[in-house]
Amino acid sequence: MTTGNCVLLADRHHDLAEGVRDLLGSAFTCVFTVGDATSLLEGAERLKPRVVIIDLQFAQGDLAAVLAEILQRSSESKIVVLTVHDEPSVACAALRAGAHGVVVKRSIATDLLSAIDEVLAGHRYLPGPKST
Repeated sequence: MTTGNCVLLADRHHDLAEGVRDLLGSAFTCVFTVGDATSLLEGAERLKPRVVIIDLQFAQGDLAAVLAEILQRSSESKIVVLTVHDEPSVACAALRAGAHGVVVKRSIATDLLSAIDEVLAGHRYLPGPKST
Protein backbone atom coordinates (compact mmCIF):
# COMPACT_ATOMS: atom_id res chain seq x y z
CA MET A 1 0.00 0.00 0.00
CA THR A 2 1.52 3.30 -1.06
CA THR A 3 -0.04 6.31 0.58
CA GLY A 4 1.32 8.91 -1.83
CA ASN A 5 1.68 12.18 -0.01
CA CYS A 6 2.03 10.89 3.56
CA VAL A 7 4.45 11.32 6.44
CA LEU A 8 5.28 8.88 9.22
CA LEU A 9 6.32 10.63 12.45
CA ALA A 10 8.07 8.68 15.22
CA ASP A 11 8.36 10.47 18.54
CA ARG A 12 7.61 9.32 22.08
CA HIS A 13 6.74 12.84 23.24
CA HIS A 14 3.01 13.13 22.61
CA ASP A 15 2.79 16.94 22.83
CA LEU A 16 5.68 17.46 20.43
CA ALA A 17 4.29 14.87 18.01
CA GLU A 18 0.90 16.59 18.02
CA GLY A 19 2.48 19.96 17.29
CA VAL A 20 4.57 18.53 14.44
CA ARG A 21 1.53 16.71 13.07
CA ASP A 22 -0.41 19.98 13.02
CA LEU A 23 2.48 21.70 11.20
CA LEU A 24 2.70 18.93 8.61
CA GLY A 25 -1.05 18.71 8.10
CA SER A 26 -1.02 21.71 5.79
CA ALA A 27 1.60 20.18 3.48
CA PHE A 28 0.67 16.48 3.42
CA THR A 29 -2.48 14.50 2.78
CA CYS A 30 -1.94 12.40 5.89
CA VAL A 31 0.40 12.30 8.86
CA PHE A 32 0.70 9.10 10.87
CA THR A 33 2.30 9.21 14.32
CA VAL A 34 3.83 6.28 16.17
CA GLY A 35 5.35 6.01 19.62
CA ASP A 36 7.33 2.77 19.49
CA ALA A 37 9.89 1.06 17.25
CA THR A 38 7.64 -1.82 16.23
CA SER A 39 4.93 0.55 15.00
CA LEU A 40 7.56 2.64 13.20
CA LEU A 41 8.89 -0.32 11.23
CA GLU A 42 5.44 -1.75 10.51
CA GLY A 43 4.21 1.67 9.44
CA ALA A 44 7.15 2.21 7.11
CA GLU A 45 6.54 -1.16 5.46
CA ARG A 46 2.78 -0.84 5.16
CA LEU A 47 2.44 2.86 4.35
CA LYS A 48 5.55 3.50 2.22
CA PRO A 49 5.49 7.18 3.28
CA ARG A 50 7.26 9.88 1.30
CA VAL A 51 8.93 11.08 4.48
CA VAL A 52 9.77 9.46 7.81
CA ILE A 53 10.51 11.86 10.64
CA ILE A 54 12.21 10.25 13.61
CA ASP A 55 13.39 11.59 16.95
CA LEU A 56 17.09 10.82 17.43
CA GLN A 57 16.37 9.43 20.91
CA PHE A 58 13.86 7.04 19.35
CA ALA A 59 16.75 5.02 17.93
CA GLN A 60 18.15 4.32 21.42
CA GLY A 61 21.79 4.55 20.39
CA ASP A 62 21.71 2.57 17.15
CA LEU A 63 20.47 5.08 14.60
CA ALA A 64 22.19 3.38 11.66
CA ALA A 65 20.40 0.08 12.33
CA VAL A 66 17.01 1.75 12.71
CA LEU A 67 17.41 3.84 9.55
CA ALA A 68 18.66 0.86 7.57
CA GLU A 69 15.60 -1.12 8.63
CA ILE A 70 13.26 1.71 7.66
CA LEU A 71 14.89 2.00 4.24
CA GLN A 72 14.80 -1.76 3.75
CA ARG A 73 11.05 -1.68 4.34
CA SER A 74 10.39 1.54 2.41
CA SER A 75 13.32 2.27 0.11
CA GLU A 76 11.82 5.38 -1.49
CA SER A 77 11.14 7.15 1.81
CA LYS A 78 13.25 10.15 2.82
CA ILE A 79 14.27 10.33 6.47
CA VAL A 80 14.54 13.47 8.58
CA VAL A 81 15.97 13.14 12.09
CA LEU A 82 14.86 15.46 14.88
CA THR A 83 17.35 16.22 17.64
CA VAL A 84 17.74 18.48 20.65
CA HIS A 85 21.47 18.67 19.93
CA ASP A 86 22.77 21.48 17.73
CA GLU A 87 26.36 20.27 17.53
CA PRO A 88 27.50 19.70 13.92
CA SER A 89 28.92 16.31 14.91
CA VAL A 90 25.44 15.05 15.81
CA ALA A 91 23.99 16.12 12.45
CA CYS A 92 26.92 14.61 10.55
CA ALA A 93 26.58 11.33 12.45
CA ALA A 94 22.87 11.19 11.56
CA LEU A 95 23.67 11.74 7.87
CA ARG A 96 26.34 9.03 7.99
CA ALA A 97 23.77 6.72 9.58
CA GLY A 98 21.49 7.17 6.57
CA ALA A 99 19.33 10.22 7.33
CA HIS A 100 18.60 12.62 4.49
CA GLY A 101 18.15 15.61 6.77
CA VAL A 102 18.48 16.78 10.36
CA VAL A 103 16.39 19.40 12.18
CA VAL A 104 17.05 20.74 15.67
CA LYS A 105 13.86 20.51 17.72
CA ARG A 106 13.90 24.13 18.83
CA SER A 107 13.76 25.09 15.12
CA ILE A 108 10.99 22.76 14.00
CA ALA A 109 8.54 25.58 13.34
CA THR A 110 10.95 27.41 11.04
CA ASP A 111 13.03 24.58 9.54
CA LEU A 112 11.06 21.34 9.26
CA LEU A 113 9.04 22.10 6.14
CA SER A 114 12.15 23.50 4.42
CA ALA A 115 14.09 20.39 5.38
CA ILE A 116 11.38 18.17 3.94
CA ASP A 117 11.32 20.18 0.71
CA GLU A 118 15.10 19.82 0.42
CA VAL A 119 15.19 16.07 1.02
CA LEU A 120 12.28 15.46 -1.36
CA ALA A 121 14.26 17.42 -3.98
CA GLY A 122 17.16 15.01 -3.50
CA HIS A 123 19.34 17.22 -1.31
CA ARG A 124 20.67 16.83 2.22
CA TYR A 125 19.50 19.18 4.94
CA LEU A 126 21.61 20.20 7.92
CA PRO A 127 20.69 22.59 10.73
CA GLY A 128 22.24 26.02 10.57
CA PRO A 129 22.41 28.96 8.22
CA LYS A 130 22.63 26.86 5.05
CA SER A 131 21.83 23.34 3.89
CA THR A 132 23.93 21.01 1.76
